[in-house]
Amino acid sequence: MAENSESDRSAGEPVQRRGKDASKPYGIFLRTLGWLLLKLGGWTVTGERPKAKRLVVVAAPHTSNWDFVWVLAFATHYQLRISWLGKNTLFKAPFGGFMRWLGGIPVYRQKKTNLVDELVETYGEYEALALTVPPEGTRGQADYWKSGFYHIAKGAGVPILLSYLCYENKMGGFGPELWTSDDVRADMDKVRAFYAGKVGKRADLSSRIRLREEDAAASAPVEQ
Repeated sequence: MAENSESDRSAGEPVQRRGKDASKPYGIFLRTLGWLLLKLGGWTVTGERPKAKRLVVVAAPHTSNWDFVWVLAFATHYQLRISWLGKNTLFKAPFGGFMRWLGGIPVYRQKKTNLVDELVETYGEYEALALTVPPEGTRGQADYWKSGFYHIAKGAGVPILLSYLCYENKMGGFGPELWTSDDVRADMDKVRAFYAGKVGKRADLSSRIRLREEDAAASAPVEQ
């Protein structure tokens, strides 16, 4: 993944931005609550606040409902307001406003639209957006990661921010910002290297870090 700044990216750059901003700092209540949760939970924060204003946040390993709570707590520490996707039914009264306040974006699964394309266009509307995507797609074990995070980042022309929770040593936080390239296997090798040794709450439910696209690339005929 090439190290580039967002300003000099052209490939995959979405439609002209419309100035929306999802980076409003967390208020004193959430910051205090996040600090208290991390303190009581015995967590150590690592890494630095990302420089990019628009990015796709990968949250892994994802093996427990508690992961969301801790990721949100870490986000308040960094003062990085994260957004996340949820079924549209979560955003109905009386809790809809609260879910949006926490950064939720409703997903209407019954709509016959490509969610990746829809989110790429969404990035085009924002000057600042940090969308959190759990690539495992489930708390259960899976043979492959879902590649939506990768295609969203590539299509929107934004970096991928690797975040993690390691329950074994109670450490978590943000890692490097990585740009996608034309070599999906090389990109994922960097992702695998980052997550090596990082253990989820249920280690037996951790998924293999691999995209189906890697298998497709490996089986593609070599051009002469």
